[in-house]
Amino acid sequence: MIFSSIAALFVGLSSPLTSHGVAVNHFNLGPRALVPLAASVPLRIMPLGASITYGQASTTGCGYRCDLRTQLLSAGNTVDFVGSRQHGGTPPSDDVDVEGWPGFRIDQVHAKARDVVPRTKPNVVLINVGTNDAVQNRNVSTAGARMAALVEDVLVWSPRATVVLSTLLVNRNAATERNVRSINEQLGVVAAEMRDAGRRVLLVDMHGDEGPVVGDLADDTHPNDAGYRKMANVWYAGLSRVGDLGWLQVPELVAGLSDHGEV
Repeated sequence: MIFSSIAALFVGLSSPLTSHGVAVNHFNLGPRALVPLAASVPLRIMPLGASITYGQASTTGCGYRCDLRTQLLSAGNTVDFVGSRQHGGTPPSDDVDVEGWPGFRIDQVHAKARDVVPRTKPNVVLINVGTNDAVQNRNVSTAGARMAALVEDVLVWSPRATVVLSTLLVNRNAATERNVRSINEQLGVVAAEMRDAGRRVLLVDMHGDEGPVVGDLADDTHPNDAGYRKMANVWYAGLSRVGDLGWLQVPELVAGLSDHGEV
């Protein structure tokens, strides 16, 4: 199993994520922001996570999702967000399907994904989860192992999927922030090991300068609208990168879902 030796790799892991061979926001979009990703492969995107994915504390309830969708549509992509829930925005003009569960930890989101990923077969899964593990100080040292299990299952349940995995956002609470940094180091190892094993997994850094900073938080944990816009930008840059890598595959046909995406 990919994660079998992970405990040893955690020891002394304090260097930047990039030193582990993981792409972390070093994306120069420039004019690429006006070009469809991967020759216009339709995007069936599942936003998967907890309250930040759900859009908590954003004025529209949409969080990063509506901004990201607007960017993708403006570049000429076809986009269909999928998930078992809807939250925020202004349906039907906004596609606000989401798999975001406020208060949930990694293992709890994993249980929800077990039902919905096989039913919807997304070809892109955006994962930002683990903040509640940090807030609750719950099994922080094994967060990476639980994330690895989640990502591996997602790739089994939807074989054409690419996973864009996010580090956790900065947190105002000092104790939580220490846990966030520990989990982020583990996520760097997870992503690097999976890439080395040939998995389509890209790490993007929401804890870096391009992601939300403390001044972009509405409370200790959740971004305000400006912070969510930064998240959308980081996700978009990551999607551009996976398009360049040739990882995006046409989504599987699923009854009731368009294989060409929804505009």
